[in-house]
Amino acid sequence: MSIIAQHGEIFIILACLFGFFMAWGVGANDVANAMGTSVGSRAITIKQAILIAVIFEFLGAWLAGGEVTNTIRKGIIDPELLQEDPQLLVYGMLAALLAAATWLLIASMKGWPVSTTHSIVGAIVGFSVAGLGAAAVDWASVGKIAASWIVSPLLAGTIAFTLFKSVQHLIFEARDPFAAAKRYVPMYVFLVGFAVTMVTLTKGLKHVGLDLDFGTSLLLAMLAGLLFAAMGVLMERRVQASSRKTDHFGFSGVERVFGVLMIFTACAMAFAHGSNDVANAVGPLAAVIGVVNSGGEIDGAALVPWWVLVLGGGGIVVGLVTYGHRVIATVGTGITELTPSRGFAATLAAAVTVVLASGTGLPISTTHTLVGAVLGVGLARGMAALNLRVIGTIAMSWLITLPAGAGLAILFFFMFKGMFG
Repeated sequence: MSIIAQHGEIFIILACLFGFFMAWGVGANDVANAMGTSVGSRAITIKQAILIAVIFEFLGAWLAGGEVTNTIRKGIIDPELLQEDPQLLVYGMLAALLAAATWLLIASMKGWPVSTTHSIVGAIVGFSVAGLGAAAVDWASVGKIAASWIVSPLLAGTIAFTLFKSVQHLIFEARDPFAAAKRYVPMYVFLVGFAVTMVTLTKGLKHVGLDLDFGTSLLLAMLAGLLFAAMGVLMERRVQASSRKTDHFGFSGVERVFGVLMIFTACAMAFAHGSNDVANAVGPLAAVIGVVNSGGEIDGAALVPWWVLVLGGGGIVVGLVTYGHRVIATVGTGITELTPSRGFAATLAAAVTVVLASGTGLPISTTHTLVGAVLGVGLARGMAALNLRVIGTIAMSWLITLPAGAGLAILFFFMFKGMFG
């Protein structure tokens, strides 16, 4: 207890610095998952993508980030085993933040789109096993998180495959694809607005004092979806039909209608990404603040302070603006050739998967989700549409991430223990 009382302010300052560094890494590397499809399909420019992401990543982190943060903070380590030595939790969380952020910096410099969730979970498990013993890890929670790494790309891929097939059937195979696009696109816009609003209202707003029942949330989400759809109708009226074919699927005018829709899905994906991935940066930070403020009491149920989510959202934004354009350019064109209609199916599928996970408190990997969704769209067009070499490189970087995070965390844990211990 005396160590925490003696160095409490230093611990909080270090946690804020490392948390911001980690959030920077999330913005620099992971935000490509939110924006890559929109830029790759040429629906929006890189500058527009950065502007959209700055606004919606921050809002997602602040409004809907609290639920997943609790899982990262109290779901992996058994708090009961640390009651006697709360300073070990502080060292470990500082080490986990610094380790994951360092790995993300290296990966961003190399242009690898790696999983920030892998990085932080690997780091927390690494310091726990090395510093506290295997018994300190809640392996059931780790198993649940590990299962999500397989479930999320499969779920996102299945949704993307189904969405793209529905687009092909309803629009591109219609007698007049342009008229069909104008008829059905508002329905897809409704889905975007409904999904994001529903998860925000049901799970995300408790820490800002708004706790609505399910029925009220459902009604408000439907109204928000209708509002989004109305905006979509107004925007698509400006799009004119064109008889010039862009590929063997349809007409350039149809793709321009989907270009309008991609603006909505880009906003949805940025919001979903912010709500899910802010936890990777602020979960360990919230744990340190909780332990220091309570004088060494480890309370797994403490609420995340609002300013911690703002710090995380701010770090994501800075990372995106300073370094994000590199990985956006790589992810947008590498896996498969994207048009606005294909990019829409992938992005909406990924956004729905991420907001579902954020709503249930499951920290999935946005990287795995979006790659799964893009693969689903590619498979809908056949194996030849996929760049298997790029997919192999991405898979390789995923395999390295967990042990890299764990190894760095062990190193930093013993460093902090030596400095303060």
